[in-house]
Amino acid sequence: MNALRTAVRQQARRMFSTTPSRSTDISKLILVGRLGAEPQVKLTRNEKEYVSYVVATTNYPGPLGEDGVRPEPTTSWHRVLSFNPNQNEYLKNLQKGSQVYVEANYETREPQADAEPGTPAAQRQIFLRHETLRVLSRPRPAES
Repeated sequence: MNALRTAVRQQARRMFSTTPSRSTDISKLILVGRLGAEPQVKLTRNEKEYVSYVVATTNYPGPLGEDGVRPEPTTSWHRVLSFNPNQNEYLKNLQKGSQVYVEANYETREPQADAEPGTPAAQRQIFLRHETLRVLSRPRPAES
């Protein structure tokens, strides 16, 4: 979190500066939501293990519509990838339904011009690379 504060502070100072920036830019996403499924262990093409997990967040509805009815809230699903072996051991043991705070690096990849329509390579892709996760609450055990 300190790195984020420092980066933001430096960017704020630079708003009115005409000299070139000496710091690196940052693209980060913070999510507070619930795990939509148990984290999954997967392998890259190079046989390197990583963990993929999904966080659900609620998009609260906007103002009342012309008919006086407020639309229902919707859910957004965010897939986060972790390539850190030490953190992966912890992530593997998280339970579906856990409320989590996640910091992830945000990266987009533009579609490839020669890609077959309908394939992932033909679409804009958003990658969330895991950086930090804190469990805020665990799901309640089911009563039998």
